[in-house]
Amino acid sequence: MGLAGLLALALSACGGGTKYRPASDTPVRIGPPYTIRGVTYAPAADPQYDMLGYATWYGNESGNQTANGERFRPRWYTAAHKTLPLPTYVEVTSLDTGRRIIVRINDRGPFGESARIIDLSQGAAELLGVRAKGKATVRVRAVRPAERDRKALREGKAARPLPPVPGPTLANLQGQFARGVGAR
Repeated sequence: MGLAGLLALALSACGGGTKYRPASDTPVRIGPPYTIRGVTYAPAADPQYDMLGYATWYGNESGNQTANGERFRPRWYTAAHKTLPLPTYVEVTSLDTGRRIIVRINDRGPFGESARIIDLSQGAAELLGVRAKGKATVRVRAVRPAERDRKALREGKAARPLPPVPGPTLANLQGQFARGVGAR
């Protein structure tokens, strides 16, 4: 191979485009505080995380890189959160229906309105039944699902279905939301 061939080979190694990391549970990334639109967020481990707020969804960013280096795939069951470690698994409950799903947080967001606590991928929003709403009232809590469910989510498949929240529990969560976050 001549000098021109070696030079072309060396240059092609530099122009490989975005390097995506595979979906993995390690290493867990917390990261330093960061500022978006004048608001500083401090990522931290919070195994007891349990919040009520709004979920929105995103799906047009197909092919973009997530905050932990993975390729964003809108049909997978993933989400973005401002401060939880990447990845973290969370159970998301729709406060309108009681339907529950598990998603894998691999990105940062949502930014803007403080009551928005999670951005769901398009696939997760569809599975939860909130895609048509655009913005939905939810409960988000950190969970440690079985390895079988974590593996499914890392491969873009849904975790095992969860039964809906019982009626009295759902009514209690709806009341907490009304007192703490505001009208649904």
